[in-house]
Amino acid sequence: MDKGQQPSLWAWARHSALLVATIVVIFAAFSNSLTWYLQQLWGASGDFWQSLWNRFLDRFGDDEFGLFVYGTTILTMGLYWGVGSIYVMMDYFNLPKWIRKYKVQLGTNEPVDRKRLITAVGHVLFNQIFVGIPFAVFGYWMMKKPLAPFRELPNFSRVLLELAVFIVVEEIVFYYSHRFLHHRRLYKYIHKKHHEWTAPIAVTAIYCHPLEHLLSNIVPPALGTIIMSSHISTCWLWYSMAILRTLNDHSGYHLPFFPSPEAHDFHHLKFNECYGFLGILDYLHGTDTLFRSSPAFKRHIVSLAIKPLRIQFPDEPKSKKKPE
Repeated sequence: MDKGQQPSLWAWARHSALLVATIVVIFAAFSNSLTWYLQQLWGASGDFWQSLWNRFLDRFGDDEFGLFVYGTTILTMGLYWGVGSIYVMMDYFNLPKWIRKYKVQLGTNEPVDRKRLITAVGHVLFNQIFVGIPFAVFGYWMMKKPLAPFRELPNFSRVLLELAVFIVVEEIVFYYSHRFLHHRRLYKYIHKKHHEWTAPIAVTAIYCHPLEHLLSNIVPPALGTIIMSSHISTCWLWYSMAILRTLNDHSGYHLPFFPSPEAHDFHHLKFNECYGFLGILDYLHGTDTLFRSSPAFKRHIVSLAIKPLRIQFPDEPKSKKKPE
């Protein structure tokens, strides 16, 4: 490189650094402002939520053990079956008819097989009662010593921090535990049951071997709450989010304005792709290569239109064999 090029190169580097610095400052200012406004909103309604929480505790009592174990069980099971039953109606009765156009795998579970559905429901209830409740007891005793003040709700910043930790912990633990269960020496004994549904439906989200339910369904979302010794209200918020997400991921429908279930549905279809729930570790480990090269990846977005994404991004036509 001759000397005549150096000033322009230096100027380019300087302007680039200035641009990057400006973007960082603007982004930081925006983030801080957004956080501040949200804090004000949370703070303004803080008395309202605290009042509701106090009334809830006044009615149901301050028994931490009972609320952590039985309250969590009632909340999670109620949400799972309340939302899951809506999907069951859609799958079993094929109603409403127009919903079929949002199917991820067209022509599957139309309608869902009754015997398979009953079997799945039985396994799920077993896991929720005989695996979920004992772990709730264990989780309570793990969190008991440094437990957050029970009557006092956490502030907005604390909730945001804990949710961020929960997401990171779940992505790591779920990805590696899930991939571990796909090991050829383990798969047929444990994880194969969950993969009996190559086209899953919502209530099969935790249709699996009890050991898998513990390692891959309960521990990943619960571990973050144990690490952070979270307030029960934060736990309930996070568990509700996790249940709604896994129901959606297994629903078999990519509905407008809903998070995309394409990646996990692709995992059920292809078996050895898309092990995580965020997709970050799949990208880093190269376990989403086939998914990224498929039309399903183009559909892996939140749809803001009524038109089904399958029509917007259709599957590639199957190549016809040339006559010999």
